[in-house]
Amino acid sequence: MTSGERSRLGRFADAVVGGARAARDKARELREELRGNDEPERALVAPLLPGQELRYAGVIPIRTPETHRAGSQLADQVAGELADSLDPRLLFGLLNIVNPVAWVEAVMTPVRMAAGVLLLPGKAAAVAAGAGDEPAPLSVPPHLPAQREPIPLTEEQEAFRALFRLSLYRPLADQLAEIAYRRRYVFSGDLASLAGSLLLFLERYTGTPLAVTDTHLYLLRMGLRPPPDKPDRRQPRILWSVERSRVARIDSEHGNARLVQFPSTIVFDDGSWIRVVHPTIRDDHYRFLAAIREIPGRRPTV
Repeated sequence: MTSGERSRLGRFADAVVGGARAARDKARELREELRGNDEPERALVAPLLPGQELRYAGVIPIRTPETHRAGSQLADQVAGELADSLDPRLLFGLLNIVNPVAWVEAVMTPVRMAAGVLLLPGKAAAVAAGAGDEPAPLSVPPHLPAQREPIPLTEEQEAFRALFRLSLYRPLADQLAEIAYRRRYVFSGDLASLAGSLLLFLERYTGTPLAVTDTHLYLLRMGLRPPPDKPDRRQPRILWSVERSRVARIDSEHGNARLVQFPSTIVFDDGSWIRVVHPTIRDDHYRFLAAIREIPGRRPTV
């Protein structure tokens, strides 16, 4: 090897080492930037849970890079087009739904139980009106003729429809079957379960961190934390709850983006399960793991 070749190799090695150090320093800087505490959230959530020991209040998910968002949007678009291209009767067959009318009632039952709401029209309308940045109602697929008149519903069915912003002009069973079909790879596949009821709220609302007490798991509706120089006017709302005794296990792991994404699979005692991926900060994730330490399951290594 000539002196010139050794010099080029040395410069290459220096560049590699320098790049690795720069990447390490940037990672440390980002990790420090993402550190935080949950004191503001705990102060807001604790009054909603009198008589319970609040062990964890989730920090609102951080905003992910545009590349992650674009990939998520593409996946959602493909899944949506696939669901819209299928006839609802075919969806019923794929999901083993024998009686769509009875299935709607079965779906409503765990929502009543887990959400802790009575699903009366006035209350459901108030919750729906105060939700903020929710997605638009499901549109009518091109292959189905639009109906001029709304489909008649009972008071409770109408409250259920309003709570989840479903269409007035399509059967509830069709719309629920499409939700189940689109999300069948992230939950147990049966909306008439605890996991299914949680999925409906995750599908309906955005910005929904978890809270953990000594007796329950909660899904919260809570906005972004304001800048330090602005007053905190957030008014969190409990959307969904379940007793801790009904949670069989929680398997948590590092995501591909180890600083900001931490997937967890929640398994309930009725056999249903759901995989939840919240972009959040590492400290917040470890606070969550500490709060559920008595619940069996796999935990990520530090």
